[in-house]
Amino acid sequence: MTHSLRPAPDVTVVTGAGGWLGTALMHALTDGGGGWGRTGTMRPLVTNRIEFERLRQLGQHVQPVIGDITKPSTLEALVAGCSGEIDVIHTAGVIHPRRVADFDTVNHQGTRAVLALAAANRVRRVVHVSSNSPFGTNPHSGDRFRNDEPYDPYYGYGRSKMAAELAVLEAVDAGLDAVIVRPPWFYGPHQPPRQTTFFKMVRAGKFPVIGSGEQLRSMAYVDNLVQGVLRAEPVPTPAGRGWWIADARPYTINEIVATVGGALEEEGLSVRPNSVRLPAIVGRIAEIADAAVQRTGRYVQQVHVLGEMDKNIACDIGAACAELGYEPDVELSEGMRRSVRWCLQQGFEL
Repeated sequence: MTHSLRPAPDVTVVTGAGGWLGTALMHALTDGGGGWGRTGTMRPLVTNRIEFERLRQLGQHVQPVIGDITKPSTLEALVAGCSGEIDVIHTAGVIHPRRVADFDTVNHQGTRAVLALAAANRVRRVVHVSSNSPFGTNPHSGDRFRNDEPYDPYYGYGRSKMAAELAVLEAVDAGLDAVIVRPPWFYGPHQPPRQTTFFKMVRAGKFPVIGSGEQLRSMAYVDNLVQGVLRAEPVPTPAGRGWWIADARPYTINEIVATVGGALEEEGLSVRPNSVRLPAIVGRIAEIADAAVQRTGRYVQQVHVLGEMDKNIACDIGAACAELGYEPDVELSEGMRRSVRWCLQQGFEL
């Protein structure tokens, strides 16, 4: 099925452009030899001078803006002096803060600020990047999140991303053309240094596999995710639609750990057999601890992540394939090899 694409806008605004997904998007948008390169003005929102200088090197038509989605007055520069059509790709958010309150401040209220800017400046389309967390976890391994999935948010992050999605739908009701993409756990180049912990644990044979390890996880290689986002922007669809964007199929935890180990070995690194097997009850205990900690207003990343490790989190990408022409063309083994290779090229210690 052929899907028509609207012409690229005169101005593309990308929030969170200094982050993992935002950086990947900016590279795709400025790659003249790639399938998503464009020549119009780019206004990436960054948080500091280092990100500003790094993105400015992508081309003369890239005009970074230093700002903060939690400070609406700093966002005006994103559209100042712009003429013609404007699209906004909203990737900015926080996943692992120190305080639970930051989830709502950044992910919810920050999204409202971006939507207000878009509405006031008659933006052509907003693409809001959400998450699987507003929908919780699958009740069993045979279940998949569908496009009509009811909200069932998973703790503070999930509640904030649900509130952001509801804000998007309110803006749509008020006349804004906005859509939502929902990636699960994603991986690939441009990852922050903290993500190397995953590789280090697998290499040392110390990645915690809970229970049988047959829990299913949908994952999205970052280039697959970029494709999904950049199809959601120009494909004419009704406002308010949302799509799951992930690799072609979910993977078991056992497969993920084995595949990462294989990718590390193929890049010349020694890998010990994984030896950390924990009973299923550990995941439940960690989840209870996570809930208790978050009730105090604090957030501890390690506890939260461990509490999710016994869960199934898998989605159905069928609607994205049918409505957007989405075709994920990188799967786990190739994506992990590219990820490891990129980390080594950056000088990250694995």
